[in-house]
Amino acid sequence: MDRIDPTDQKATREDYLGQVQALGSLIADSGERIEETRRLPTDLLNALHGAGLFRLLLERRFNGGEVTPTDFSAIIEAVAHYDGSTAWCLCQANGCAMSASYLDEKIANQIWGDDRAGVLAWGPGPSTATREGDAFRVNAEGAFASGGRHATWIGTHATLIDESGEPIRNDAGQKVVRTMLLPAQEITWKDIWHVVGLRGTASDAYIVNDKLVPRQHSLLRDDAAERRTQRPLYLFRQTNLYACGFSGVALGLAQAMVNAFAELATTKIPRYYRNPLSQNQVVQSEYARASIRLSAARTFLRSELDAIWHAVSASGVLSVGERMRIRLATTHAIHEAKAVADTVYDAAGSSAIFANGPFERRFRDLHTVTQQAQGRKAHYETVGSFMLGNAPDLSAV
Repeated sequence: MDRIDPTDQKATREDYLGQVQALGSLIADSGERIEETRRLPTDLLNALHGAGLFRLLLERRFNGGEVTPTDFSAIIEAVAHYDGSTAWCLCQANGCAMSASYLDEKIANQIWGDDRAGVLAWGPGPSTATREGDAFRVNAEGAFASGGRHATWIGTHATLIDESGEPIRNDAGQKVVRTMLLPAQEITWKDIWHVVGLRGTASDAYIVNDKLVPRQHSLLRDDAAERRTQRPLYLFRQTNLYACGFSGVALGLAQAMVNAFAELATTKIPRYYRNPLSQNQVVQSEYARASIRLSAARTFLRSELDAIWHAVSASGVLSVGERMRIRLATTHAIHEAKAVADTVYDAAGSSAIFANGPFERRFRDLHTVTQQAQGRKAHYETVGSFMLGNAPDLSAV
């Protein structure tokens, strides 16, 4: 299959899905290496870059795909069918790439446009920056930097402080937090990512020690005053697109488990049974219910994203209500995917516990997805409170 030119205005969801399918065997066959090394291998990274999958949310003027939120979720889901860590790394890097729309064009091209393998990664953690002329002196201890080990640039969300160490505040009395971007070779890594699932994301910790960052290599995330485009995709917040992608990871992992169970059920005859699982009425009922739950969650998610995309494209504004709808649909998709995965894992019996089988790693990866910020059940409270007329809590939407 020919590689996608992301500057081609005709590149569609189907084009990218075709690329994912073409790379499916490589992604799946890399699973053991990803798990053992806790990294995406170089040959896989090169193939993902060649297919344009690290720049789905990047503006076209920087050689990006600029796909819609619905398409982004669907493409990430397709990757997750083959490997959860790969899908997670792609989602994280794509969300970070939206930062290009807040930077000077020359800087954005330096990081992404002129470097086909350009990747930005970051994670939360204490971080401060002090103004020095037209630059900032930055110190940070970050963590959960998914995909950072193969990134070319690293970011840190730094609280601006004055000479006495006190936070600088804006007109609303809030601390000013600027995201600082540094070449990856300027940070120090700490290997902490020894975890249950999503091992290949290498979401390690990192240290920024007294580094000087030019102002033009910094940005106020999701601040309309610094956004340098009005194209509809960039009216969405990075958090919104992370939610779209990470819910796609959950759906893809669960769908792969459902598909694997359907194949297993036709041949497996459990001890003390006379017939295959597929002939068991309880299994039949559970499988049907699981399948419809997953399909319904996906349909609800994509319907909401499509409707919100059309509304934002027409109005030029992403409303608080629409942000809440994204949070509700994505959280619902993640937890429905987990419930479905639990159902088929249980039904598979001892076949599900082997590391070389189609269930065990996906089960661990999916349960790790739900432990991340995007999968918090507290999101239901946030959205429900807003729906009942209370003042919105915008910290998680």
